Amino acid sequence: MTATDQVPEGSKVPIWVIKAIALFWFGWVAVYMGTGMIRALRSFLLVLLISVFISFAIEPAVNRLEALGIRRGLGTGIVFIAVLATIAGFSAAVGTALATQITAFVDQVPSYLDDIDAWIFQHFNTHIDFDQIRNEFVAGGGVQGYAGTFANNIVGLGTFIIGILFQAFTVMLFVFYLVAEGPKLRRTICSFLEPERQEIVLSVWDLAIEKTGGYIYSRSILALLSAIAHWIVFSIIGVPFPLPLALWVGVVSQFIPVIGTYFAGALPLLIAVIDQPSKAIWTLVMIVIYQQVENYLLSPKITARTMEIHVAVAFAAVLIGSALLGVVGALLALPFTATAQGFISGYRSHHDIQEGTLDKSAERRGRRRHRD
Repeated sequence: MTATDQVPEGSKVPIWVIKAIALFWFGWVAVYMGTGMIRALRSFLLVLLISVFISFAIEPAVNRLEALGIRRGLGTGIVFIAVLATIAGFSAAVGTALATQITAFVDQVPSYLDDIDAWIFQHFNTHIDFDQIRNEFVAGGGVQGYAGTFANNIVGLGTFIIGILFQAFTVMLFVFYLVAEGPKLRRTICSFLEPERQEIVLSVWDLAIEKTGGYIYSRSILALLSAIAHWIVFSIIGVPFPLPLALWVGVVSQFIPVIGTYFAGALPLLIAVIDQPSKAIWTLVMIVIYQQVENYLLSPKITARTMEIHVAVAFAAVLIGSALLGVVGALLALPFTATAQGFISGYRSHHDIQEGTLDKSAERRGRRRHRD
């Protein structure tokens, strides 16, 4: 009698159990390895995602240049130069204003200390010897400690800047090829798909380009209007560097979701306080009033034709994007949501609202509240 003959027939493990166990462990290994690869490639995937977004944003401009007879590669280079020149000009204007104002603030620190000392003597009949505090700080090694910390931070900052520049160069390279070779890339991808799937992929691709370009267009128009309005008012109030600060408010408030308005208004308020506190009050009033005008008059009309998203949906999208990808996710959340919304609305059926049904529902709610 063999060993297999001694095993009862009912005690054999079914083949489907063996397959299920093997499939389970194979799936677990695949998920584990896939998760590790995603973590390892996170920075690359983030760079690729940013590149795709920027390519969608500038492709409409490149397409217009191509329609005028300019070769696609040359048109991409022209748009690149225009965008980089705009960013460099904006950074130079705001950086110069900020550096000049910080220098002026440092020069005025002694007078501020004298004012503080006079106020303390007036209210508390005592003086604070700021010279003694400074000497103790220097003699106690505080300056050396901060200098050493600053030197260490400079080394880390240099490494960080080099990494940022490398990633920026990588993004630019990806964007150039994604835009310059856009039609060829779409043909290559669609060549692997069936005809009906090709139509879906191309429609989603075109919709993403349309919505992203519309987002950049609408934000740029709103930023320009905001910059002009704040420039005029800042000039009237007498805030230092009215044009750079107006450009700062316009750009930052439009292209940084949710907190952009508050972050944009902080810089002109700070500079106004340093220059003259009374100017800061009028600056704050201007920022608040214009924000209301933009929210209720300008933004609905400008974004209605380009990128109309409900406020609650937009806010939720920004929070989700920020939780997933940080700042990059927050910036990409609105174009992605607009694309998804446009795709869903284009492939779902719409039904007319039955006004009579809504009226009856309102009547039932009214009778229920009356009984309660």
